[in-house]
Amino acid sequence: MSKKIVIIGSGAAGMSAASAARAADPEADITVFTEDRDVAYSPCMIPWVLEGKSTWNEMIMHDPAWYAKERNIKIITETKVESVVNDTPRGAPAVRTVTAGGKTYEYDSLVLATGGKVFIPPIEGTQLPGVFTVRTVKGGQEIEAYLKKSQKVAVAGAGVIGLELALALVNIGKDVTVIEMMDQVIPRIADKDMADPMQAYLESKGVKFMMRTPVQGVIGKDKVEAVNAGGTEVPCDMVIFATGVRANTDIAKELGLDIGQLGALCAAPTLQAYKRGRLCPDIFVCGDVLQCQSAVYPGPTMSQLGSSAVKEGRVAGANAAGAKLEFGPVASPWVSVIGEKQIAGTGMSLGLASWYGVETATGKAAGLTRARYYPGAKELVVKVIADRKTHRLIGAQIIAGEEATGRIDWLTSAILGGITAEEFLVRSENAYCPPTSQVRDVVFAAVEDLVKNL
Repeated sequence: MSKKIVIIGSGAAGMSAASAARAADPEADITVFTEDRDVAYSPCMIPWVLEGKSTWNEMIMHDPAWYAKERNIKIITETKVESVVNDTPRGAPAVRTVTAGGKTYEYDSLVLATGGKVFIPPIEGTQLPGVFTVRTVKGGQEIEAYLKKSQKVAVAGAGVIGLELALALVNIGKDVTVIEMMDQVIPRIADKDMADPMQAYLESKGVKFMMRTPVQGVIGKDKVEAVNAGGTEVPCDMVIFATGVRANTDIAKELGLDIGQLGALCAAPTLQAYKRGRLCPDIFVCGDVLQCQSAVYPGPTMSQLGSSAVKEGRVAGANAAGAKLEFGPVASPWVSVIGEKQIAGTGMSLGLASWYGVETATGKAAGLTRARYYPGAKELVVKVIADRKTHRLIGAQIIAGEEATGRIDWLTSAILGGITAEEFLVRSENAYCPPTSQVRDVVFAAVEDLVKNL
């Protein structure tokens, strides 16, 4: 009898898990349940679709019919999972069932890829017409439709998605105010000296900011008319919450699974869940609902990134089908393209390092993305962070006009390798060609500055 695998969630983690399970077991019966209408897309693309740089159809890679035909994976969309049972009564057969859409399905392995929910603060007015979150294609299309009758937009949250969205809306002629409760954009994962230039750039493009100001209420009678931001009434036609994502642990709590100190699910390297400290042999976890281990210092971290979700999904799905793969600690490299600028980071920011109680040293250098004698060279600023006691590299951030991804991946490998700043200068190399880099990349100059400061 073929193995029955049920996956709850159709995001990057869930669909990667389904494909990995199929590759590991060609005969398995694989069913995916999702409350979403669409599958196999990246929510990160929504700002650019709203700006008109792509379309909703282009954003969706495959539909359920494609998965059914090409991979023999059944996807049940727009269906809420009503209950999940995972019991092993003493002296009786195990009961493993999922009830969804009024029907009950048995499973041998369960993959929880339930993702996250956009955090909306518990304030008045969030149910008014004109309040949105940025998470799904359907939600993006609703924003697009409402924008046609709106001119002033308040974006709550100055993380990377909030900033990408703000600039996209300014570029289509909207009056946009970003409201952020912290004193900098891209809080937590970027340092202030790297975040401030991005805010200044966005201000030069017409985005307005209200910093150190929480959204305390949405004002309106029959629709959004303003927001209360730190006691100031900000007129707007709509408000979009980009205030971060919290793990969706509703089903996990129903199953009694262990939830870690960061509010997400604990899992073994095999991505098997825990229940009262014991490993669950038939429940696997991946995506935004998972609490990861930091590759920089022992301890929990969140890595709610598409790249992490895909990697986790491959491990969870393959193992649900009988494989024995492992998912390791994460450095969580990230990158954002905001207009003509890119900002990227990896490992720990100074704020995160302080949270871990680490004494740090930094190095910083500025230069060009290409040889100075090749046309089109753009700015490049590199900042690196090390543990002052061990000299080990623990973090890095980059602002660039181009090619931030390759450089941050390079530094991520160094962090994962556990090398010191001094070792980096000895053991690292960069490829050189005038259109792609200086003969000695700015990354080296930043690490040299770090060594001086250690």
